Amino acid sequence: MWTPTEEEKYGVVICSFRGSVPQGLVLEIGETVQILEKCEGWYRGVSTKKPNIKGIFPANYIHLKKAIVSNRGQYETVVPLEDSIVTEVTATLQEWASLWKQLYVKHKVDLFYKLRHVMNELIDLRRQLLSGHLTQDQVREVKRHITVRLDWGNEHLGLDLVPRKDFEVVDSDQISVSDLYKMHLSSRQSVQQSTSQVDTMRPRHGETCRMPVPHHFFLSLKSFTYNTIGEDTDVFFSLYDMREGKQISERFLVRLNKNGGPRNPEKIERMCALFTDLSSKDMKRDLYIIAHVIRIGRMLLNDSKKGPAHLHYRRPYGCAVLSILDVLQSLTELKEEKDFVLKVYTCNNESEWSQIHENIIRKSSAKYSAPSASHGLIISLQLLRGDMEQIRRENPMTFNRGLAITRKLGFPDVIMPGDIRNDLYLTLEKGDFERGGKSVQKNIEVTMYVLYADGEILKDCISLGSGEPNRSSYHSFVLYHSNSPRWGEIIKLPIPIDRFRGSHLRFEFRHCSTKDKGEKKLFGFAFSPLMRDDGTTLSDDIHELYVYKCDENSTFNNHALYLGLPCCKEDYSGCPNIPSSLIFQRSTKESFFISTQLSSTKLTQNVDLLALLKWKAFPDRIMDILGRLRHVNGEEIVKFLQDILDTLFVILDDNTEKYGLLVFQSLVFIINLLRDIKYFHFRPVMDTYIQKHFAGALAYKELIRCLKWYMDCSAELIRQDHIQEAMRALEYLFKFIVQSRILYSRATCGMEEDQFRSSIQELFQSIRFVLSLDSRNSETLLFTQAALLNSFPTIFDELLQMFTVQEVAEFVRGTLGSMPSTVHIGQSMDVVKLQSIARTVDSRLFSFSESRRILLPVVLHHIHLHLRQQKELLICSGILGSIFSIIKTSSLGEYVSCLLSLLRQMCDTHYQHLLDNFQSKDELKEFLLKIFCVFRNLMKMSVFPRDWMVMRLLTSNIIVTTVQYLSSALHKNFTETDFDFKVWNSYFSLAVLFINQPSLQLEIITSSKRKKILDKYGDMRVMMAYELFSMWQNLGEHKIHFIPGMIGPFLGVTLVPQPEVRNIMIPIFHDMMDWEQRKNGNFKQVEAELIDKLDSMVSEGKGDESYRELFGLLLLEKVEQETWRETGISFVTSVTRLMERLLDYRDCMKGEETENKKIGCTVNLMNFYKSEINKEEMYIRYIHKLCDMHLQAENYTEAAFTLLLYCELLQWEERPLREFLHYPSQTEWQRKEGLCRKIIHYFNKGKSWEFGIPLCRELACQYESLYDYQSLSWIRKMEASYYDNIMEQQRLEPEFFRVGFYGRKFPFFLRNKEYVCRGHDYERLEAFQQRMLSEFPQAVAMQHPNHPDDAILQCDAQYLQIYAVTPIPDYVDVLQMDRVPDRVKSFYRVNNVRKFRYDRPFHKGPKDKENEFKSLWIERTTLTLTHSLPGISRWFEVERRELVEVSPLENAIQVVENKNQELRALISQYQHKQVHSNINLLSMCLNGVIDAAVNGGIARYQEAFFDKDYITKHPGDAEKITQLKELMQEQVHILGVGLAVHEKFVHPEMRPLHKKLIDQFQMMRASLYHEFPGLDKLSPACSGTSTPRGNVLASHSPMSPESMKMTHRHSPMNLMGTGRHSSSSLSSHASSEAGNVVMLGDSNMGEAPEDLYHHMQASPSSSSLSSTHSAPSQMITSAPSSARDKYRHAREMMLLLPTHRDRPSSAMYPAAILENGQLPNFQRALFQQVVGACKPCSDPNLSVAEKAVPAAPSSWSLDSGAREAQPFLSAHTGCILAPPVPPRSLLHGHYSLHFDAFHHPLGDTPPALPARTLRKSPLHPIPASPTSPQSGLDGSNSTLSGSASSGVSSLSESNFGHSSEAPPRTDTMDSMPSQAWNADEDLEPPYLPVHYSLSESAVLDSIKAQPCRSHSAPGCVIPQDPMDPPALPPKPYHPRLPALEHDEGVLLREEAERPRGLHRKASLPPGSVKEEQARMAWEHGRGEQ
Repeated sequence: MWTPTEEEKYGVVICSFRGSVPQGLVLEIGETVQILEKCEGWYRGVSTKKPNIKGIFPANYIHLKKAIVSNRGQYETVVPLEDSIVTEVTATLQEWASLWKQLYVKHKVDLFYKLRHVMNELIDLRRQLLSGHLTQDQVREVKRHITVRLDWGNEHLGLDLVPRKDFEVVDSDQISVSDLYKMHLSSRQSVQQSTSQVDTMRPRHGETCRMPVPHHFFLSLKSFTYNTIGEDTDVFFSLYDMREGKQISERFLVRLNKNGGPRNPEKIERMCALFTDLSSKDMKRDLYIIAHVIRIGRMLLNDSKKGPAHLHYRRPYGCAVLSILDVLQSLTELKEEKDFVLKVYTCNNESEWSQIHENIIRKSSAKYSAPSASHGLIISLQLLRGDMEQIRRENPMTFNRGLAITRKLGFPDVIMPGDIRNDLYLTLEKGDFERGGKSVQKNIEVTMYVLYADGEILKDCISLGSGEPNRSSYHSFVLYHSNSPRWGEIIKLPIPIDRFRGSHLRFEFRHCSTKDKGEKKLFGFAFSPLMRDDGTTLSDDIHELYVYKCDENSTFNNHALYLGLPCCKEDYSGCPNIPSSLIFQRSTKESFFISTQLSSTKLTQNVDLLALLKWKAFPDRIMDILGRLRHVNGEEIVKFLQDILDTLFVILDDNTEKYGLLVFQSLVFIINLLRDIKYFHFRPVMDTYIQKHFAGALAYKELIRCLKWYMDCSAELIRQDHIQEAMRALEYLFKFIVQSRILYSRATCGMEEDQFRSSIQELFQSIRFVLSLDSRNSETLLFTQAALLNSFPTIFDELLQMFTVQEVAEFVRGTLGSMPSTVHIGQSMDVVKLQSIARTVDSRLFSFSESRRILLPVVLHHIHLHLRQQKELLICSGILGSIFSIIKTSSLGEYVSCLLSLLRQMCDTHYQHLLDNFQSKDELKEFLLKIFCVFRNLMKMSVFPRDWMVMRLLTSNIIVTTVQYLSSALHKNFTETDFDFKVWNSYFSLAVLFINQPSLQLEIITSSKRKKILDKYGDMRVMMAYELFSMWQNLGEHKIHFIPGMIGPFLGVTLVPQPEVRNIMIPIFHDMMDWEQRKNGNFKQVEAELIDKLDSMVSEGKGDESYRELFGLLLLEKVEQETWRETGISFVTSVTRLMERLLDYRDCMKGEETENKKIGCTVNLMNFYKSEINKEEMYIRYIHKLCDMHLQAENYTEAAFTLLLYCELLQWEERPLREFLHYPSQTEWQRKEGLCRKIIHYFNKGKSWEFGIPLCRELACQYESLYDYQSLSWIRKMEASYYDNIMEQQRLEPEFFRVGFYGRKFPFFLRNKEYVCRGHDYERLEAFQQRMLSEFPQAVAMQHPNHPDDAILQCDAQYLQIYAVTPIPDYVDVLQMDRVPDRVKSFYRVNNVRKFRYDRPFHKGPKDKENEFKSLWIERTTLTLTHSLPGISRWFEVERRELVEVSPLENAIQVVENKNQELRALISQYQHKQVHSNINLLSMCLNGVIDAAVNGGIARYQEAFFDKDYITKHPGDAEKITQLKELMQEQVHILGVGLAVHEKFVHPEMRPLHKKLIDQFQMMRASLYHEFPGLDKLSPACSGTSTPRGNVLASHSPMSPESMKMTHRHSPMNLMGTGRHSSSSLSSHASSEAGNVVMLGDSNMGEAPEDLYHHMQASPSSSSLSSTHSAPSQMITSAPSSARDKYRHAREMMLLLPTHRDRPSSAMYPAAILENGQLPNFQRALFQQVVGACKPCSDPNLSVAEKAVPAAPSSWSLDSGAREAQPFLSAHTGCILAPPVPPRSLLHGHYSLHFDAFHHPLGDTPPALPARTLRKSPLHPIPASPTSPQSGLDGSNSTLSGSASSGVSSLSESNFGHSSEAPPRTDTMDSMPSQAWNADEDLEPPYLPVHYSLSESAVLDSIKAQPCRSHSAPGCVIPQDPMDPPALPPKPYHPRLPALEHDEGVLLREEAERPRGLHRKASLPPGSVKEEQARMAWEHGRGEQ
């Protein structure tokens, strides 16, 4: 049965509960719960975190706490009954917890660890408070520490500052605003002081002085690792100042046994000390921790003979040091113990033992050594800060370990009262002793005793070091064989104060013999009394003591025997007549030195102080003694403060007239001494003395007299130092005066009261006199007045003991009134005067109402004077604030707090009275404008810091209350006929500003804070919104005055994320639309302003999706009822759609989105402004935003197109334009010109020169029309440079990718749309896909190309569908023109492209398992974009899709045709270059095609399409079948020529491969023989007979554009297509036979070698996942991602890849083949033009460095790879020729061939044609006629040099123009104009001059024999060219002249037989340049024939 609880109301969860039972409440440990009911061990209640969820939880999981319950029942509230500061700590720690974790996430590690430390401290302090075991003082101190840490943490975490009073959080309702302001200020100051160090002592809330923070070092000895001593040891630790060369601390002693453990077993884990009282100054000294190790045992460590075993000596062993400065930083940061290892060094020479630590520090390594590496002291150190009490409280465990307090030598910076100390530190310095007839020096040991006057040895008065008990005697360590020992050992003598006088020290010197007996023989002694005869203690100095001889028989029983002797030199002068017959004789040659230092609060070493205390002994010296008091050290004075004061007042009573002034001066000196920070804490001692011990009842008279005399003298004296000192001591002088008068009055029953009062009156008259003096010309007087004013407020409390409040107030009024007005005083005096007034206002006197009546007028008078003159406003505001605080009603903040205090206390009647008092409406208007202005400034200006949340909320509450009172007056007086726009506008502005205040945005603060604010004030934004709406409705017809002015401000209010505010304010827009519609018939103004402001506000981060929905819903509901509903609905819909785009845009911009996303979003928004709402200005703004984004992403072309949009809006007119964005005021012409120039510049940077040229022309036209020839010249040069760039500079063809964005999670502008994107340079499909997935991390990549269904389109997810597409260029005409260079064509292939396509293979009908090509169709999709690429974006949306199907036969035709074109191009490249550095490309290409054909490639097509059944079933395909046959026939011809070329150039080591190719080619021909009977005669490589071209290509017609169509570049149907886009397999359904068909195109090479040829063209690369495993090693390594790419994807992925680009054939098949398969020279020359200077442009396999290959050939070794390549090829030939398999099993780099191995040098060859001539020449097809005139022209480029590092080779550009692809073939040369070969053209300088040999020049002469006239040849004639191509390629830069031999076979034999000479550099003499040019011209002429 559940019963309501009575007592158990509140508890804390002590164990997490998972709520695993029905209705269980999930609770986390540390949560607090409110308990409602209980039942059998269970409670029912709520968590205070989630008060709306009720549930049950186990009772034993809850720790109950006492609580106060109010309003018992269903709605009861429970407040825990605990200290409010404990509650605050709990809440604060919970709030910090989440923020603390975020610090780590944001890499703010330093703050993370500091905050963790502070949180742990708070938990510990909270535990101490809750324990309940603290005294009141301790509780107060703990609270102080807690508040300091809370404020520090809040400050560093950016949380609110908490105002406190006496460590408790204040309730703003219970105190005045001024007090609240002061508390904030006080808290702020304490936070700033605590920021530097959290755990230090800080002044809190008005503490007047800050005590220096002492530092302490905690040291703990962990272990001493040593293995060679084997004896007990003493380790002494001390602090040593290297700079001053002295110890600054006592010694800490650790006694260890021979095993290294403590000698006392109780000391285990307790060998620790605290070095105390180090000041900040000490921490900056060069301090070291010094550890001296003294062993206790034999005289010599390793010599057992030296001395008997039972005698132990203290012997020096070693020393270790540690620099404090080196470790201080780590100790300060760590705040925990840190371990250090101190290496122990031994002294090389014992006589230098006293300096061993200095030698180690100085690293004088010759003087010490390390006994072994294992010797070391392991210590731990910790730095602690604060007073001892604080340290003891914060580290209780440390003090429980038996901590040895090790004090500083001398007093600390602050001597605390009650710190009684009486320590004498004695240092055994050195001794000089006689040898005494010994052959060796002595081993001297010193024994010391402390003896009392009666000869008794004082017990336990000697301390060797802290940590060990005191002893009665001291034995020094022994230095071996040293008569002049240096000890330097410090001993502490804690002698009781009562035994000090009369005591003396006795030092006995013994020689320690190392003989068998080992006796210690006494041979002398010395002594020293502790006090001198004059009563002063032994001075802090070095003392040389006399050594007296004695022996073991000497007795010291009668100490008087030696005490009468002189102990030292000073003593000897005092007793000159010493009898010589004494028992002890002084040894004059021996001496002994000690030094002493006294640290005592009871004993003095000062003679003057002692003389003062014993003044009666010297009555005649009193004047001198009093005068010398000033020279006594302050430490001595404060130690004997009470004795000194007693003495002074006794002297004063003894003879007032004689000593009065001197005693007064001495008293002033002592009082001012206590003002020093060092002695400030002795002030309580002085106060105690005055109250309890002072007995000078007559002293007041003399003190008043002296004080008055000083004041009266101030006008006359020039030096006023003593007067100023007296003024500063005013407070204590008055304390003495008042206490003296009280004592006198008490003793005499109030006698002489009138005299006392009159003397005080007179004294105040003197004070007024001093203050009234004109100090402008006297600086000393100024200082006197300042000192008096500073001290004056301190005497009020003393006067109140003797006088009434009114009397004291009158004294003060008179004094303050005596000060002259501001104009007569300097500025510094103004400050002092106002500070004195401020302290008067803050004093206890001012708290009495009787005194305030008297003092307020004079205080306000002075404030008024300063305010009127605008001086010292800060202090004035403080005084006013204090006054307001007292009567309970910054700088600016002070005035504001005063104003707010005033407003807060006003009620209805006050406001009514105020408003009724205005005489006219103008006065009321002025008041309202001022008060609204003040309120606005309060919210706009940073009057209160951001973290003063309490102050800001209180201010807002007062403002909203005041506005509610004033709004009724506004409505009443300024609405109807007296409407005043200015006042209303001011009111609306205030209301808008109020609602938008950051401090009122409750959504951004924590839920607990939000609840507190709502409970206390409610949501003040809602209150003001209601008020605002109400006032708007009251406006009536005057609303039109605020349209459109208030639209923006009101829109800002509606964007506040508070639903109620939005519901109130959004309907106002309908009201505005309605009023404008009434007035103007439309609401264009509202529309324009709303759209404009909406854009800027949403961009600033305001608004959200719910606002968009609410805006549309509320306004549509209102608009529906209007007559203008259609336009209204249209407008509201447009605005909501705009908001949708703006929110998308903002989310992209503020998030960490990629550039692509931002650009796409901006384009979307920009188009909306242009097309849907026609806002030109906004459109232009977004144009520039988009341009900036493109520039940031380095999309220069897109940036240019974007700016072009703005440029197109402008005209070439002189119309003036206003300043806009970053444009100045200028004419439209000027702006357009500037834009054009900028656009041209961006096109240039984007290498899109073709787009820049029209703009250059447009500008040129304008400049020409204005005769601006300078600009015209500039623009024409720019245009010309662009043409040069087009022809000369390398450009990469980009890839294009189709991307589909499916799913509702995508932004609006992408959702369920597809785009085509222009890829970046070198970006392939895998890289693009990764980029898109990183931009949309939530997206899933779709693995198929099919269009998604509705389920995907409508799901709440993101799907990306990505594949590469091929561009379909618009400028087909340009691409088909013969004379257009390839660099130009390359541009038009991939620019201004709007259509793209991709192919997908599929089977239609039944699939033939034997031959799947019968049913394999291609689905070709064509995508049309909204805009052409490139454009204003890198991607555009697809607006149309077209789908066509390509039949298997058509596909086969395209595949074979494409392969033929590629073979033709590659073969012609080798055939017409005289330099062949690398035949491997041709080898691999031929191998791939022939091997695939032999293994069933073409045969599959035959089986599929030449079958009778197929022909019967498809009668319409007869023409296509014929076309396929012709293409197959042509392929055989091409292969034959290729093999012939291969045979000429093949390396001897590769002959087996060539033979294999020949054999396979024969098989291929044989397999096709039954189809083409004439094939057996075709190949010259095989038959050895020449074949006329007419036979070879009889069936060929000129290439048509249709014949150049390409298939999917990665499709399995691209069988003979380009090798650079090969497929790894056909498809998942492809049979093994189909794999063989692939070999027709590629064999198993993945990317075939002819692909590398294409890499040299300016052609686009594939972005597909194609393999590169067959590429050269350099290519493979440059694109590892591509290789991985291929291995990673299955066959189906290949279907997503794009087809090869459409491009014309790059070279046509040769016109005729000679017997050896070679072309005529003329045709070779033409082929050289076609494929001459090709550079790799865009192969994605290559790295950037490899793509940008220089035109010059690279240097390479002829035999660098030969040794590797031969075995490699022989071993892998089978692999290369194997049918295709998925490449997963292949090793990366399997085919990394060293192509250099096959390069051998040839003879020198001269260049063929100058570059410029060829560049200007048209590229013509090869004539088919065998009767065409023969040409002796033989063009050669410089080299095909280099290995495959550049893809294929580095092709020189020095001989040829940039590459161009060959045009479609024609069979005549009619189209070749003769001027194309004109030698008179402007040639470039010739190539490197060539020096010809005799045989070469003869050949040259034969060439020059007879020039021929140019004419057209018949189309059927081809000349027979006897020229044979060279067998091997020449070395780079060694051009070779072709030998035009008629007998080709002879030439070859001669080439083979002739020994090759060394290479030499050929050069032409200077005179042969023209001869060379003439030869060229002649060759051109022959070429034309």
